[in-house]
Amino acid sequence: MVNYIFEYWAKIKSGEIIVGQKIKKLYEKIVGELENPKHPYIFDIEKASKPIIFIEKFCRHSKGRWAGKPIHLELWQKAMIQIVYGFINSETGLRRVREWFVLVGRKNGKSTLASGIGLYEMLTEKGSQVVCAATTLKQAKIVFHEAWNMVKQSPDLSKHIRKRKDDLYFDASLSVYEPICNKSSTQDGLNAQLGIVDECHAIKDRNLYDVIKESQSTRDQPLMLTITTAGFIRESLYDSLYDYACNVLDGVIADDTFIPFLYELDDRDEWLNQDCWIKTNPGLGSIKQKTTLESYVERAKNEESFKPTVLTKEFNLKATNSNAWLPYEVLQNTSTFDINMFRGSYCVGGVDLSSTGDLTCATIICMKKNDPVKYVLQHYWIPANMALKKEKEDGIPYTAFMKQGVLSLSGYNKINYSDVTDWFDLVVKELKIIPYKIGYDEWNSSYWVQEMQQKGFDTVAVRQGYKSVSPAMKEMEADFRDKLINYNNNKLLFWCLTNTTAIFDAAGNIKFDKSSNKKKRIDGTASLYCGYRILLDHHQQFLNLIK
Repeated sequence: MVNYIFEYWAKIKSGEIIVGQKIKKLYEKIVGELENPKHPYIFDIEKASKPIIFIEKFCRHSKGRWAGKPIHLELWQKAMIQIVYGFINSETGLRRVREWFVLVGRKNGKSTLASGIGLYEMLTEKGSQVVCAATTLKQAKIVFHEAWNMVKQSPDLSKHIRKRKDDLYFDASLSVYEPICNKSSTQDGLNAQLGIVDECHAIKDRNLYDVIKESQSTRDQPLMLTITTAGFIRESLYDSLYDYACNVLDGVIADDTFIPFLYELDDRDEWLNQDCWIKTNPGLGSIKQKTTLESYVERAKNEESFKPTVLTKEFNLKATNSNAWLPYEVLQNTSTFDINMFRGSYCVGGVDLSSTGDLTCATIICMKKNDPVKYVLQHYWIPANMALKKEKEDGIPYTAFMKQGVLSLSGYNKINYSDVTDWFDLVVKELKIIPYKIGYDEWNSSYWVQEMQQKGFDTVAVRQGYKSVSPAMKEMEADFRDKLINYNNNKLLFWCLTNTTAIFDAAGNIKFDKSSNKKKRIDGTASLYCGYRILLDHHQQFLNLIK
């Protein structure tokens, strides 16, 4: 039998096949394990090849120019399958890999591959339950219907698998294959052998994913297969799995049961280089039409509103939204710091007070002598009766943010602004950091300003018009691009930043748009802006105070 892993790796090393650095890193590691096995795991070429043989022998295409023709898997697909199925425990014979994450550009055969794997798992495990999960039942049925089409076109499969109202059924082993979504009542009785999660970038919370994964606890060798492109929703299931995948590849997390195949560009500008397109589209020219992608790229060059879709869906570049102020990779900064290193020094502050039901955010910005980095500490508040409601409505994990310590409950149906005052009091009394001046939006703030002034804080109203906002936003943009804003990996601030859209006046001045989407909060950005405005207006005085 052929070892497709070695074959694929040889073509990557020779330059015949171009892949990104994350794919190279993965295959370098896997090939190293093939040559020097890690006890107790060995590579079984027969088990590695069985799903490939099954798909190519029994499964057929159902759409387009290949309709009715046998599926011939591509080298990159065969190598993936062998990695997932080939490494077994030498003592138990059970498969090592329990989670298979595939990030690849759209129209590269994801659904076809997942459908075939689903049928294989349905037929090879006794009492198997294969579930296709997605954010909607319609999306979940894409993989399911493709599997049913494969069954209908195969005399062998159709003899043994029958279609019932909501699932496929294999009588010989009492196995089922069914689509589910967040609203499916079938979640309650899950005992999944294989969970196929389709387009996880669209799934706002991870409840469905976790329900499937937890249902696998009684299985000897369960598998989760997640297939996706990048997406626009931040702090979603996709972000969580992608971050985990990167940590596994980088060795930060040791988890050999999780195998990520991240087909993506190494540099944002590579989307303009045709030689690099294959990095995110390994089926380009065979599964996916190159001429179609060429037309998309040309249109994206000339139509700014279409560009984010192309970058995200065709090239897996993480996005903010279609009218984003700054791109994802500019805003992302996972650096952290110890706030205690500023004890005995000064900071500037910024506050964005909320209306009923919204987030309120307070910010301090610290600096050190001869260090251009702005060190940002933020805290948020949300009304107690709105937290769970907003979590469900917005699809944002407010509960997780509370556990991380960056968000607190305040008041019942509206924020108690005294909590903000108390936070600045804590900054002074416990952290021993003195706010030089604190900027705020004048809207709905008169009572809070009086309270702050009574406490001895110097508060300054910050204008929100184009001419005031534009210089600070441009300064913030330059600092974000140079990674000079360290926000201590605050995920809630990052979410606010990726939600931020920009609007312009006739003179080209810029400001953030608070009215664009009420569900996509930008309170953290607004609070940061207020602090930056103070920093710009009193820069030299502040530098003279800090250590």
